Amino acid sequence: MSRLDFQAFDADHHYYEAEDAFTRHIEPQMARRCMQWAVVGGRKRLLVGGKVNRFIPNPTFDPVAKPGILDAYFRGRNPEGKDIRTLFGELDPIHAAYRDRDARVEQLDAQGLAGCLLFPTLGVGMEESLKHDPQACVAAFRAFNRWIEEDWGFAFQERLYAAPYITLLDVKAAEAEVEWALSRGAHLVCMRAGPVAQTSGSISPADPRFDGVWGRIAEADIPVAYHSGDNGYNQFAAEWGVGGEFQSFAYDSLRLCLSPQPIWDTLAALVCGGVFDRFPKLRVATIESGSSWLSPLLARLKKAYGQMPFAFKADPVQQLRDHVFVSPYYEDDLEGLKNQLGVTHILFGSDYPHAEGLAEPTDFIHDLKGYDSDEVRLVMRENALGLLQPQA
Repeated sequence: MSRLDFQAFDADHHYYEAEDAFTRHIEPQMARRCMQWAVVGGRKRLLVGGKVNRFIPNPTFDPVAKPGILDAYFRGRNPEGKDIRTLFGELDPIHAAYRDRDARVEQLDAQGLAGCLLFPTLGVGMEESLKHDPQACVAAFRAFNRWIEEDWGFAFQERLYAAPYITLLDVKAAEAEVEWALSRGAHLVCMRAGPVAQTSGSISPADPRFDGVWGRIAEADIPVAYHSGDNGYNQFAAEWGVGGEFQSFAYDSLRLCLSPQPIWDTLAALVCGGVFDRFPKLRVATIESGSSWLSPLLARLKKAYGQMPFAFKADPVQQLRDHVFVSPYYEDDLEGLKNQLGVTHILFGSDYPHAEGLAEPTDFIHDLKGYDSDEVRLVMRENALGLLQPQA
């Protein structure tokens, strides 16, 4: 573990959901349309909407991969050409800290962390699986959020900041769920990037029909965290013959190299759709979506502004830099990110305890080349803490 002269704050930690995370508080009449467990072929499998769900290979999470076991792979290093199953190696029994908040706080102490933002593991893949049934999707995440509050809390000991998940499929339900989360002390909310499914197709999250959601979040002065997951973008890969159902760790070289990026498109929609004009206090954080998309997006916004200045009320490049915070992959060009975005909007995130994250969260500092000591402290601690505080 890398020792710092301060306690870091991690903007990307995860729990592994309890098996009843989606079922403990589900309305009985909705249970069969949402999540259920079944034994299929001798294995316990998750059913979502009556179908076996493959987003996570083992959604019971016991055993589970060692933290950071795929570090080298995600840095582009696999010299022996091992397949992903081999790289995972031997799995471990699930650690208490992955499911118990008291144990997680003890683990934060051992890791030298003041606190963390907590996100779902399974949960970020479930909206796509239920978007065809908005009522069921709303019910499932309503139950899920009550499980989060019960097992983790939204600001446990002012160290564990779990994010309730908000789906926009039903705008009135989204407004009500935001209100509920705020009443329970939520310091941020989690959403998925991408267009919002509707019965007649999809629409942009910048559509004015969602202004009640954005307005209440902005009024409460809490950030929206877009965390990566199943964004439905496999439909683009399908056009190239490598799409199909989203499965974590089921990699294809072509799919890895295709261009559609949901976080790019979502931020473009928010900027071009005037969301930040209408709600100047709204802040957005991108979590576990990397940062390689930022430079080309800024270039596109700059060109669009030059071509159609009448379409914007403010410089869209500066608007993105003012409103968006980025938690990059540790293997990204972090020095380039500092030059493009500014150091005050970069968040340290380890993705702990996932296999593709860091085994020791604070080892992130080794990738902050070109950052002085003050900048390291901003990225590793102050920026995330500031994101959780009301703006002046």
